[in-house]
Amino acid sequence: MAAKWPARRPQVIDLDGFRPNVGIVLSSARGQLLWAKRIQQDAWQFPQGGIQRGESPRDALFRELYEELGLRPEQVQVLGVTAGWLRYRLPGRHLRRSRGRVCIGQKQKWFALRLLGPDDAVRLDATDKPEFDGWRWVDYWHPLSEVVEFKREVYRRALNELAPLLGVVPREPVRRKAIAA
Repeated sequence: MAAKWPARRPQVIDLDGFRPNVGIVLSSARGQLLWAKRIQQDAWQFPQGGIQRGESPRDALFRELYEELGLRPEQVQVLGVTAGWLRYRLPGRHLRRSRGRVCIGQKQKWFALRLLGPDDAVRLDATDKPEFDGWRWVDYWHPLSEVVEFKREVYRRALNELAPLLGVVPREPVRRKAIAA
C-alpha cells in the first residue's frame, strides 16, 4: 500500500530564482545506474526533487529516495556528494511562480549511492503520487545521450565529478572533487 505523505510545502526559491534540489545517481553492484521514466511520458532522467524549507540536502535525499524509488536509508550506501551546487535554467515553457517569485531553474546537489539490496527493492509505487512508471539499469555515461537537452550540462558535470566515487574514469579533468561520505 502506498504511503501517505504530508502535503508538500511551498517551493523554496533562492534570491537568484533557482529552486534548491537534490539529484540521485544510484548505482547497482555491477556499476550501472538507475535510469527512470517519467510517468506517462517518453522522458527519462535520474530521480531528483526539491529541498523543502528547513530541510538539509541529505534529509531531502532520503525523502526523495523513498518518494520516488521506495528505498529506505538502510537499503543504500551514500558514497558522496558534489562539492557545490550545479545549476540549470528552465526553458520558457517550464517557468513557474511560487509565492510571487519566478523559478528560472534548479540548483542541485548530486548524491552518488549504491543499492545494497536486490533490484526488486526499487518500488515506484511507494507513495500515492508516483513520478515514474518504469526504470532500467544503464551504462554510466548513457544518460548524457538521452536526458532532455536543458539538463544535459548539469548531468555531464555531475557524472564527471561523481565518477571516481563509483570507480569510473572521468571523461575530462575534474575541477571540483566530490565529497566522499
